[in-house]
Amino acid sequence: MTLPQFNKISFESYKPGKSRLSRHKSIIKLSANESALGVSPKVIKEVNKKINFSKYPDNKSNNLRLYISKKFNCEFGKIICGAGSDEIIQIICQLFLKPKDEVIVPQYSFLMYRIYSKIVGAKVLYAKENNYKISVSEIIKKVSKKTKIVFLANPNNPTGTYLKKNELLNLRKKLRANILLVVDDAYVEYMKNKDYTSGLKLFKNSNNVIVLRTFSKIYGLASLRIGWGYGPKKIVDAMNRIKPPFNVNTAAQLAAVAALNDKSFIKKSCKHNFFWAKKLKKELNNFNIFTNEVAANFLLLNFNKCKYSANYVKKKLEDKGIILRGMQSYKIENALRLTIGNSAANNKLIKILNKIFKK
Repeated sequence: MTLPQFNKISFESYKPGKSRLSRHKSIIKLSANESALGVSPKVIKEVNKKINFSKYPDNKSNNLRLYISKKFNCEFGKIICGAGSDEIIQIICQLFLKPKDEVIVPQYSFLMYRIYSKIVGAKVLYAKENNYKISVSEIIKKVSKKTKIVFLANPNNPTGTYLKKNELLNLRKKLRANILLVVDDAYVEYMKNKDYTSGLKLFKNSNNVIVLRTFSKIYGLASLRIGWGYGPKKIVDAMNRIKPPFNVNTAAQLAAVAALNDKSFIKKSCKHNFFWAKKLKKELNNFNIFTNEVAANFLLLNFNKCKYSANYVKKKLEDKGIILRGMQSYKIENALRLTIGNSAANNKLIKILNKIFKK
């Protein structure tokens, strides 16, 4: 049977963190950087209201965009909503890139930047990092006449490190004006570091920066797929012309508005994250497992000085029903990524680690 010819896929697809263990009915999943405390009760109440399933959702997410513009003091017309911020990444790549254009990403960075760039035929260049931190100078070294976009997350996934305010501003200053900088603020709500400033605050009035935000992390709406982008109005208008119609479902729009309105839940989530990240970091150091400084809702665990390998500890934890993220797809050797869980999950993790190391 002859099939129509399709494009050859020469790169690896995205592989999410493991979420099932065949020998365990109940698992603790600490592999996907999901919200430790789940979702705001206000969201549950809102989504449980009657939704007319036979009607299409608001094509432009107007009510949600209005709430976003008020909460973050930004312009309504510069906001675009997507089915997760990864859909915004896809739209950016479709709009800006053609075959043989070049895209620069940090050496260790969110995989969808490179995947969506490669889908449209662009060449992806990897800028070396300095001790798992994004290097402005290494990004600049990769710039050529073909460079169209620089993607980065700040703080960065999966390393948990971040660029300071002056470093991010310096990067934008050194890049040519016609190179688009995309700053992913996915973990911004967790950041309390005094030398950190969000991409949205720094580049709210920029003509060559798009900032990404998500409701999948601290807001706990990962299953609803909802995110947003903010950038120059001309670019956002063009993005809206090529985005899929009705791309954000009604439940997601309602839930996102409710999540934005629950300030106490966000405050509670931040407090929980900071307490447990510090505690887990200290506990891990006892086993000679070292991590990045506390920033987002996850820690990158380095096993180079540990008596056991990352793979050994990962398997031992899975034997007890706890899943951490392996770093093979990111090409980081002897490391795991640990999401900060709820109190019960974190306590169980500590208990099992102590058994593994017999302390």
